[in-house]
Amino acid sequence: MRSITDEKEEIKAFLLEHRDEFEEKLLNEAVNVRDKIDEILKIGNIDLLNNAHKLVLYVVEQREKELIDFANQEGIAWATHSLTLAFKLEWVQAIRRTLWVYLKDYGKQTQTEVDQDYFFDMEKRVNDKIDQFLNQFFICYSTYKDKLIDTQKRLVENLSVPIIPITPSVSILPLIGSIDSFRSNIIEEKVLLGVGRMHIQTLIMDFSGIAEMDMDVIEHIFKIIDGNAMMGCRVVITGLRPQIVRELVLKGLSFENKAETKGTLQQALRDYIKMDENKQDPHLC
Repeated sequence: MRSITDEKEEIKAFLLEHRDEFEEKLLNEAVNVRDKIDEILKIGNIDLLNNAHKLVLYVVEQREKELIDFANQEGIAWATHSLTLAFKLEWVQAIRRTLWVYLKDYGKQTQTEVDQDYFFDMEKRVNDKIDQFLNQFFICYSTYKDKLIDTQKRLVENLSVPIIPITPSVSILPLIGSIDSFRSNIIEEKVLLGVGRMHIQTLIMDFSGIAEMDMDVIEHIFKIIDGNAMMGCRVVITGLRPQIVRELVLKGLSFENKAETKGTLQQALRDYIKMDENKQDPHLC
């Protein structure tokens, strides 16, 4: 009676012998993927055909550790290059169907007597390993993609609060785009950390790139100014647009008692850089 080990080796040899025919059958099964093979190779250096043979051998030989490692490797590669998951799913399912065609051909060629229990045992072993590969692939893809998104999110958050030092004690925070409650929370956190780390004494917040702000955001700006004051940092507001000023006036609000205001960033820079230079060299006064 043939052992399972003998069977694995025979099936492996059969598949290697029919490698070219296997590829042709696989490409006919994966109609939507076959035209993307060269593109995927170029984008992510992922050789779908060689990887298909590798997966098949891991499944046939029941090499679980290599199968899991390969699934993790593939998950990271596809997540890194943002490749379409639908292509991956179609490709693996095409591999499954093609493998079963050749397992059937192997049985016919070897004229192996196959009882029902034997067939279901083989079906379970093969399909379980392919499903295991897919599950691990999707878990790794999702986990790594979340890490990439989180990293990109932190990068965007840092870029959205660019504190630029002008002198040892004066820095600028140029704000552009829209500010919502989420971004205002980020601004508060980054500004307070930056003021403490950089020992900023004067922070010029330039709003010339902001067209409008709702009241929740304006109130949050007041809190940021108060937080800076507690840390010994004076805030100078520049570039307020007429729409924002009008909104403040209608609500009876003003930055007057909380921060100094200047019409333009250039005016604030001229005044505060000169003031900082005079502090450092009193003979210039």
